[in-house]
Amino acid sequence: MTDNTSGTSLTLLGLGAMGTALARTWLAAGHSLTVWNRTPGRAGPLAAEGAEVAATAAEAVAASPLVVVCLLDDASVGEALTGADLAGKDLVNLTTGTPAQARARARWAAERGARFLDGGIMAVPPMIGVPESGGYVFYSGSRALFDAHGDTLAVPAGTRYVGEDAGFAALYDVALLSAMTGMFAGVSHAFALIRKEDIEPTAFAPLLVGWLNAMAGYAYGIAGHLESGDYTTGVASNLAMMTEGNTTLLRTAQEQGVSAELLTPFMKLMERRVADGHGDEDTTGVVDLLTR
Repeated sequence: MTDNTSGTSLTLLGLGAMGTALARTWLAAGHSLTVWNRTPGRAGPLAAEGAEVAATAAEAVAASPLVVVCLLDDASVGEALTGADLAGKDLVNLTTGTPAQARARARWAAERGARFLDGGIMAVPPMIGVPESGGYVFYSGSRALFDAHGDTLAVPAGTRYVGEDAGFAALYDVALLSAMTGMFAGVSHAFALIRKEDIEPTAFAPLLVGWLNAMAGYAYGIAGHLESGDYTTGVASNLAMMTEGNTTLLRTAQEQGVSAELLTPFMKLMERRVADGHGDEDTTGVVDLLTR
């Protein structure tokens, strides 16, 4: 990483909540920042803090060697950069997208003479510029770009480079968010079960958090099984046992007047794996069912 002093010049396209948070951290760190936003009024407060405001995206791109994009979606990126001269630029895309979109955008940038880095932000705006918040950004694509501007990119949040494949940052991002979504589903079902009872949700919440924290290490076991190919090593509660136990979970939901629709898709996959003769495993085999 070579840009380890303040004052590095960069451009930021997009001043939504995340873009504005990014801009403020770079300005506070002493970087020279040019900004552009489709709605010009959002740039006013940043201009008062020292940012240069460009009238067009093309003008903003021309102002700096490092161009960071944080827009609504991939289509917005293409639209904003139409007509901009990207030759010799370092383009960092922090717009949320899919792995395929990131790979296509990397090819698109290369055709226009730019190095490309895609990013997946694992933080919400209030976490930006707050090191103790634990927020970070996955980066993938040009290693040379990352090495050249790593210090600047690390100003708003921690950085984690995950490979030359431009799609990996988005893939890591979405994989973690997907796991989070599954957790949210389980939490929602748990609270629904106690909803009509004389149980205070705020008293139940610490028990739920503690249980989920204790279970989180299960991911290490699945990872080990996937790498070894042996899904039976170290299994404490096998799939056949868990599938039998699902009967109680479903019966309890019925008794409590709670829909089991958040649980049944996963349970059906478990039953399929057992029916295929893998009852002595844990749930790792479900991964294979999903990827066939």
